[in-house]
Amino acid sequence: MMRSPELEKMPRAELEKLQIERLQEKVKDVYEKVPFYRRAFKEKEVTPDDIQTPADLKKLPFTIKLDFRDNYPYGLLAVPPEEIVRIHSSSGTTGKPIIAPYTQGDVDTWAEIMARTLATSGVTREDVLQNAYGYGLFTGGLGFHYGAELLGASVVPTSGGNTKRQILLIQDLGATVITCTPSYALILAETALDMGVDLRETRLRLGVLGAEPWSEQMRQDIEERLGIIAINIYGLTEIIGPGVSVECPHKCGMHIAEDHFLVELIDPQTEEPVPYGQEGELVITTLTKEAQPVIRFRTRDIVSLNPEPCECGRTMTRMSRVTGRSDDMLIVRGVNVFPSQIESVLLEVEGVEPHYLIVVDRKHAFKSDELEVWVEVSEDVFSDEMQKMEALEKKLRSEMDSVLGISARIKLVEPKTIARTEGKAKRVVDRSEL
Repeated sequence: MMRSPELEKMPRAELEKLQIERLQEKVKDVYEKVPFYRRAFKEKEVTPDDIQTPADLKKLPFTIKLDFRDNYPYGLLAVPPEEIVRIHSSSGTTGKPIIAPYTQGDVDTWAEIMARTLATSGVTREDVLQNAYGYGLFTGGLGFHYGAELLGASVVPTSGGNTKRQILLIQDLGATVITCTPSYALILAETALDMGVDLRETRLRLGVLGAEPWSEQMRQDIEERLGIIAINIYGLTEIIGPGVSVECPHKCGMHIAEDHFLVELIDPQTEEPVPYGQEGELVITTLTKEAQPVIRFRTRDIVSLNPEPCECGRTMTRMSRVTGRSDDMLIVRGVNVFPSQIESVLLEVEGVEPHYLIVVDRKHAFKSDELEVWVEVSEDVFSDEMQKMEALEKKLRSEMDSVLGISARIKLVEPKTIARTEGKAKRVVDRSEL
């Protein structure tokens, strides 16, 4: 497997030269082969010849999620259909699914990116990696599987679910790495406890966790309960799947595979560039994708970027963890709030479990004057005297007001009240859904 470590540590000037060469090639490719992009370029009065420097990227049109649905299923292909060897897709819970087709070249590139990604996180060929991401149309399972095999690690392809068997296999097969969503890592810990198993006494040492936003507080909770180092990973179905970026063990931002993905940060309202160090919406252009290249995809994910070299020696830009989504932002009495911010406040308070639900009233578009947060409390607190519960509720209300500048109704519920999911956790619900 060619990990190309020299690419991960190349000087910025060389990397930018590689990026612009690949961008020019890809822009020409979509202009000639994808009618959607040809129309979009003409509307912006731009041609491939106009793209000469990284600064010219802003001349190009954005791509949004709706464009994938409007061109479902094959309207964005840049290759003949017979060159497609694999098709993944999103869940399609809000309409038509997002189709993610791959050529053989795409599959090979993705495997190499994921092998590099896992190596960056700390996985080696000596590891036994239990892959509890879902296999099938979801990109997670097979993305991790191919990358781990190419790296040379032993893969246990458990997929999601059947949690008791997962724990049995962790014990019996000596898994050293677990790959799953952060919320499922907590389910593993909770189920193991019910089984009388202490995962900290197994060989598990590392978790590569993603597919949903999670806070630093949740990371600490996972690390404590499972006895592992928990590493954050990021990816999107529209771009490639997992592998866009990943943390190294220094945990100071996720290294973006910039030789494959050109990133920008914009203000989601004005669409103007946002400087390094400030938060904005992540925009990604694929540089090597063959089947379905994507130009300036608005991810809606809110992050910040850091171009400084990492202690590990890698020079590629690092992105922060996703702090929220521009389309998931709640507006509570004029204050912009992301679910991940609420999670950060909750998990700082002793006696609270890492399971919560944010209940909003969406009667008015983009306005939520009332906010209610359901929070599971630990067994000892819930079974204690009412006075202790009231004190905890008061403290949570106070912390929410102090840190976020909003007031919210707090509803304390007993352990295991809030539904668990084996896939991505659902944190926000409309009151009409209850």
